[in-house]
Amino acid sequence: MTTDQKSKIVLVTGGSRGIGKSIALNAAKRGIGVILTYNGNPEKGMAVADEINANGGKAVALKWDAADVSSFDSFADQVQQILKREWNRTHFDYLVNNAGIAQRMLIKDTTEAIFDELVNVNFKSVFFLTQKLLPLVADGGHIINVSSGLARFAFPGVAVYGAIKAGIEALTRYFAKEYADRRIRVNTVAPGAIDTEFGGGKGDEAHRQQIASMIALGRLGDADDIGLFVASLLSEDSRFVNAQRIEVGGGIFI
Repeated sequence: MTTDQKSKIVLVTGGSRGIGKSIALNAAKRGIGVILTYNGNPEKGMAVADEINANGGKAVALKWDAADVSSFDSFADQVQQILKREWNRTHFDYLVNNAGIAQRMLIKDTTEAIFDELVNVNFKSVFFLTQKLLPLVADGGHIINVSSGLARFAFPGVAVYGAIKAGIEALTRYFAKEYADRRIRVNTVAPGAIDTEFGGGKGDEAHRQQIASMIALGRLGDADDIGLFVASLLSEDSRFVNAQRIEVGGGIFI
């Protein structure tokens, strides 16, 4: 690990599985303290924190519901208490907005209720959680918003999700602009076709091979392809990277 990472702390939303779990584990391997969130499955969230703690790191798992904006103030208070109790700190260094839900539905079948749920969890929560937590982010910190390759290319059935992720990428630039006086960097990482359970997976083997054939490296990505890269951004090695969209997709549709 680099010396600048030894006393750092990251908060990863949706850290109980998939990409979020990989981010949390790989950050911990670099000596970064981890606060991770879970929602529907506390056992998985606690298991990730236990794994980090058992391997010499330090992690705490907290419940957080991305759909309930009214709870964000109390969540921020809880984070503040955890920082003081576990690290004797008043601020953390890195925020990774990873939590989200997927959509697999054609435009003609998308109801207002489904639309609103996708917007609330994938966009509104990122805006307001970041707003609420920014007083706890150390000056010179780094915020990473997880987007999607679907903000750049299109497949049927993911219109709302892809459009929201394009919005997240624009929002990233605005946060970077407004918090530049605190030297807080804000970047987007956009996974390509990643082989996780998120959104129900990538279909049958024929469909998986079809997608893999569209990728220059010839395979679907896995959670660690993203987790390793995001963890690598959580250091001074990326100190002059700001307001950028970085796609991690093996060269899909190039």
